[in-house]
Amino acid sequence: MTPIGPYILQILFDSLTLGSLYAMGALGIALIFGVMRLVNFAHGNFVAFCVFALLVPSTEVTARVFLGALPTPLLILVILAIGAGLSMASEIIVFRHIRQANPVTMMIASFATGFTLQYILLFLFSSRPKTVDLWAGISTPVTIAGAHIPLLQLITIGVTLVLLLSLTWLLRRTQFGIEMRGAAEDFMMARLLGVRANRIILAAFAVSGFLAASIGLILVAQSGTADIKMGLPIMLVAFVSTVIGGMGNLFGAVMAGFLVGLVTTLLQVTLPLELRGFRDALVYAAVILMLLWRPQGLFASATAKERV
Repeated sequence: MTPIGPYILQILFDSLTLGSLYAMGALGIALIFGVMRLVNFAHGNFVAFCVFALLVPSTEVTARVFLGALPTPLLILVILAIGAGLSMASEIIVFRHIRQANPVTMMIASFATGFTLQYILLFLFSSRPKTVDLWAGISTPVTIAGAHIPLLQLITIGVTLVLLLSLTWLLRRTQFGIEMRGAAEDFMMARLLGVRANRIILAAFAVSGFLAASIGLILVAQSGTADIKMGLPIMLVAFVSTVIGGMGNLFGAVMAGFLVGLVTTLLQVTLPLELRGFRDALVYAAVILMLLWRPQGLFASATAKERV
C-alpha cells in the first residue's frame, strides 16, 4: 500500500465515526417528526441527561460514576433504558397533551422541556464540565493496513451499524415496524387504517431516547468529559441532516448524517490551518446552497414534500 493509503483510511474512519453520531441523532429526530410533525429540540438535552445519569451529583470537577461497580454491559443497558424511559416520559407528560396544537406550540414545548432538563442538571452538577474516568484504555490505537485507528472509533462504527441494521430489521420485517414507517410517511392515513396512535408515538419516542443515550455514551467515552450542553452541537447538526435528507424520511436522515460527517472531516483535513476555524461556517454554507437547489431535501418522498 502506498504511503497515502493509511492517510485515506484514517480519513474514512474519522468520517464514519463522526457521521455515525450525526446519523443516530438525525434518525432520532426524524422518527419524532414523522409521527408528530414535531422537531424535538429537547433531543440534545436527552443526550446530556443520559450521560449525567451515570454520575453521582457533585459540583467537583472530577465526577464519580454511579453504579460503577456494575459490569459494563449491564451499565450500558441501564443508561439506554434511562434514555428510552426519559423520552417516553416527555411524551406522556408534555407532548401527548398538545398533539392537536400547531407545530410552533409543540416546538416551544420541546424548548421548555429541554431547558427544564438542563436546569435540573445545573442544580445537581453545576455548569462546570466533569472529568469522567469511564472505560480507560478504550482509545488504544489499533493498526489497520498501516493506519492507527483508535479502538473507540471501531466500536462507534460497529455499534452504529448494529443499531441501524437492527432498526432496519425492526422497521421492515415486523408488523410494529411497518406501522411505524407508515405513520412516519402519512400519520393520518395510518390512523385511518387502524394503527394505534399512542402505541406508535410512544415507541417512536422510546427509540429516539435509546439513540440519544447511545450518542451520550459514545461522546463521554470519546472525550472523557461530561458537560450539561454536550448534546446541543450534535442536535443542531442532526437537525440539519434531517432537513438535508428530507423531513420525515428515515433513510434520508441517516444518509445525510453520514454525508455531513464526510464533508466536515474532509474540510478539516484539507483547509489551511488558518481557515479551519471557519469549517462549520463552510459546512452550513454548503447546506444553504444544497437547499436552494433542492429545498425538499435529497431523499424526500412525495408525502414529505407535501408536508414540508
